[in-house]
Amino acid sequence: MKSNERMETQQGGSGIATGERTSGPVLIVGLGNPGIEYAFTPHNAGFLAVDRIAERCSATLTNRRGKALTAATQIAGRRVLLAKPETFMNLSGLSVAALVQELEIDAARNLIVIYDEIALSLGTIRIRERGSSGGHNGVKSISSSLGSEEWMRIRIGIAPEEARAAEGVRSRVKDFVLTPFRKAELATLDGVLDEVAAAVEVLLQQGSSTAMNRFNRRESDGE
Repeated sequence: MKSNERMETQQGGSGIATGERTSGPVLIVGLGNPGIEYAFTPHNAGFLAVDRIAERCSATLTNRRGKALTAATQIAGRRVLLAKPETFMNLSGLSVAALVQELEIDAARNLIVIYDEIALSLGTIRIRERGSSGGHNGVKSISSSLGSEEWMRIRIGIAPEEARAAEGVRSRVKDFVLTPFRKAELATLDGVLDEVAAAVEVLLQQGSSTAMNRFNRRESDGE
């Protein structure tokens, strides 16, 4: 383990949900696929979000641990490990479980996972404390590897805002999530990434209730 990646670990406290400070680190994972061909596809929204968070913290994800690219930093006075699994999306749980075990944290208290959500429109984010995979294979892998769906997640909407187009996308999800964003979509996503970074700060400072009240927009997302 590199010196700048050394992080003390200790469980305790109520963690992210209440904004209560614990002595252990917070693990923030963005989901996606490694490789330049996937870099700006909807399925890599989680990777892009973690990159934006790292940029705001003047951190760079260049270390490797737990089958992921990682960077140690601080957010809102909390010790944080940012991570982007290199396992490809469908095996994300292998990396997340390895990091949770290495850091000796309770996933229900000190884990945030950021990923794309086809059931939400582009420009929308949604914070939840728990939930099913909703058909997302990366989420399914994480819950299976951890043996629990009790972990914080921030979902980034990727569906076109036009209802008719969105319905068409949902019928061909696999092709859509691996097709690069268009220029106009990237412009919208840019603002969303800043919003996700701000949401993480609020989660760590004030807890999930405040963050959800502030960032969860009213939209029918099939839940």
